[in-house]
Amino acid sequence: MLFKNENNDKINEEQIKLVENAQRRAKQKKILFYHFSLMFFGNISLLTINLLFNFKEQIVFFNYPWSYLAVSFWFLLFSIHTYNVYITNRFMGKNWEKEQIKKLVAKQELKIAKIKIEVEKEARLMAESEIFNQNNSSNCITLIAAASENNVIGNDNKLIWHLSDDLKHFKELTKGHCVIMGRKTFESMPKALPNRTNIIITRKHGYVANDAIVVHSIFEALEKAKEDKQPFIIGGGEIYSQSILLSDRIELTRVHTEFEGDAFFPEIDYKIWNEVSREERFKDEKHNFDFTFIRYNKKQ
Repeated sequence: MLFKNENNDKINEEQIKLVENAQRRAKQKKILFYHFSLMFFGNISLLTINLLFNFKEQIVFFNYPWSYLAVSFWFLLFSIHTYNVYITNRFMGKNWEKEQIKKLVAKQELKIAKIKIEVEKEARLMAESEIFNQNNSSNCITLIAAASENNVIGNDNKLIWHLSDDLKHFKELTKGHCVIMGRKTFESMPKALPNRTNIIITRKHGYVANDAIVVHSIFEALEKAKEDKQPFIIGGGEIYSQSILLSDRIELTRVHTEFEGDAFFPEIDYKIWNEVSREERFKDEKHNFDFTFIRYNKKQ
């Protein structure tokens, strides 16, 4: 039946408001039609008695008969009436204002809810990180990444620079160790990295990766790498964000330029991290950009 819920025989409040609004709009348009009809026949009558029957013909305004002014004025009133019915009352009336306020409040509530979720998520991650770090103090969990000055690490699941010495630096540091990465990072590579234990994090259950261990959380990945004294986390952006509080060291290649991209390295909080070494390299025939190898250790 019209306006009834499937589980309720009563018309709800929102449906009543819709009906009332429809009735109000119909009434406004009906009055506007009456006004139009009255104006149409009224203007014809004014023009007739003035121009045909010469009623008050001596009254003129700007060399025009008074009926012209009366007709113009009445048309102006009708135009204002039409504007109010179709524009003001519909889009800028009190009801419209209330609806806009409701929408703004709903948007703000949604933003607050999202912020609350993020804060709770971060607080939970920090708590889990503290517990994990207490139980795994013997391992040196290391983030290794190359990031531009604006923290871009990639775009469309691809690297956006080729730095020969940075690749050598990465291979030297990670060789023989566990490398932990997200599924997208793994799929961006031609195959699993040789001479390393590849650990892939994915939410997809049943995911299969050749020559790699598949897990479903950063904590599960680190558990798989617990025998390694220095497991490396190699990306992407989301995995870095999840693991930066768990880590003991950051091996960062800072590429001295800015790029557009869709994957980012998290901001480094210098209250937590202490720079312990840096090695500058300058662009040459093999390197299109200046870059610097920087090591950060977590403060005790």
